[in-house]
Amino acid sequence: MIKIDTRYLEKFVSTQEINEIAPEIAKAQKVLNTATGRGNDFLGWVNLPTEIDDELINKIQQDADAIAAKAQIYVVIGIGGSYLGARAVIESLQNELAVLDPNRKRPYIVYAGHTLSEDYYSQLLSILDKFDYAMTVISKSGTTTEPAVAFRILKSHIEKKYGKEEARSRIIAITDGSKGALHNIAKQEGYTTYVIPDNVGGRYSVFTPVGLLPIAVSGGDIAKLIQGARDMQSIVTQEISITDNPAALYTAIRNILYRKGKKIEMMVTYIPAMRYISEWWKQLFGESEGKEHKGILPHSVTYTTDLHSMGQYVQDGERIMFETVLSVNNSATNVNIPFDEANLDGLNYLQQKTLTTINHCAEEGTACAHVDGGVPVIRLEMNCINEETIGELLYMMEYSCGISGYVLDVNPFDQPGVEAYKTNMFKLLGKF
Repeated sequence: MIKIDTRYLEKFVSTQEINEIAPEIAKAQKVLNTATGRGNDFLGWVNLPTEIDDELINKIQQDADAIAAKAQIYVVIGIGGSYLGARAVIESLQNELAVLDPNRKRPYIVYAGHTLSEDYYSQLLSILDKFDYAMTVISKSGTTTEPAVAFRILKSHIEKKYGKEEARSRIIAITDGSKGALHNIAKQEGYTTYVIPDNVGGRYSVFTPVGLLPIAVSGGDIAKLIQGARDMQSIVTQEISITDNPAALYTAIRNILYRKGKKIEMMVTYIPAMRYISEWWKQLFGESEGKEHKGILPHSVTYTTDLHSMGQYVQDGERIMFETVLSVNNSATNVNIPFDEANLDGLNYLQQKTLTTINHCAEEGTACAHVDGGVPVIRLEMNCINEETIGELLYMMEYSCGISGYVLDVNPFDQPGVEAYKTNMFKLLGKF
C-alpha cells in the first residue's frame, strides 16, 4: 500500500498543524462521502471500483482482445480526462521502447484528438497507411472540437482503407448513453459502444471504459488495476485517524503548505515511464481546484533529467513551491554497472551497483538539498510499478482531490473556465 513519508517535512509542517487541520479534513471527507457538497451529481467515481461488475470487465477484455488480434496500431481519440488516465497507466506499465520491439504481442498505442497540429495528423495518417489499425473515440458529447475533428479525419481514412463495413468493426465509441453527436453517429453506424456514466466527470473516469478499454488493448490487467483501486478505496473512504489515511494526510499537508504561501506543487518522478501519471495528476488537480482565484498550481518534473534544467530554480529560486515525490522502491529488472580495468571515467566505485540503487541515492540527495534550500518534500512511497499499485495511486489522488476541493470551498467537479477559450475560438472560426 502507498505510504506517505513525512521525514522531509519537519522544518515546514508540524504534528500540531496536522492535528489542527484534521477537523477540516474530516468535515470535507464527510461532505464527500455523504454527497452533500457542490458537484454531488458527479460522485459516481467514489464507489466505482467496488461497483463495477465482472461482466463489464470481461466484456471490455473480450473487445480488447479482438482489437489486438486485428490491429498493429490502436488509436485512442480523446482529450483531457478522455485519454490522460489511460495514457498514464499504459505508459507506466509498458516497455518505453515498445515501438521498436518486433515481437510485441499487443498493438502499439497512439493518440489523437488531443491536439490541433496539422503536421501531427499528416504524420499519423502516413503511418496508418502502412499498418493495420483500429480506434476508439471517446467523448461524452461528440462535439468537443479537438476529438471531433480528429474523429472526422480518421473516420474518413479508415473507411477508405478498409471499406465502410470493415471500418465499423474497427471503431469503438465511448460516449453518452442516450444523447449527443457521438452517440447518434455510433447508433447510426452500428459501432460497438460503451457508456460514460452521467455521474462521472472526465478527469475521474479512468476506472470506467474510458480508461479500461485502452489499457486492456495495450495488455494491461484491468482486473488487477481495479483491485488496487478497491484496496485504496477500502482505506481512504473510512473516517479514521488522519495519519492512517494517506489521502487525508496528503490533503492536509498540501493545504497547510498552501496556506503558508507555497502556491506551486511539483510532482516529481525519477522514472520517465511515469511522466504521464504526472500529466493526469495535473489535469485532475488543476481543473478541480483552480477556481475563484484559488488553488495550488500543479507542475511536474522528471528527475534526474530535469535537475539539469529546472534544478537550479528549484534549489535557489523563489520559495513558492513544494515537491511531491513518487518514489518507487523496486524496479522490474536489474542493470549493474560493469567493472572497467582502465577506469578512465572514474566510475569503478559504482561497479556492481544497480541503477535503481544509484537512482535512489540521487533521490535522497536531491530531497535533502531541496529541503536545505527551503523546499518542502512530500514523499509518496510505492513498492513497485504494477497494475495494483497504479490503481491504488490513482484512486488515492482522486479521493484526495475531492476532499481538497471542499477544503478550498470550491466545486471540485466542474470546469467553467475551460469554456472561455472555446467561445473565443468559435468566434474566430466563424461558428457564430
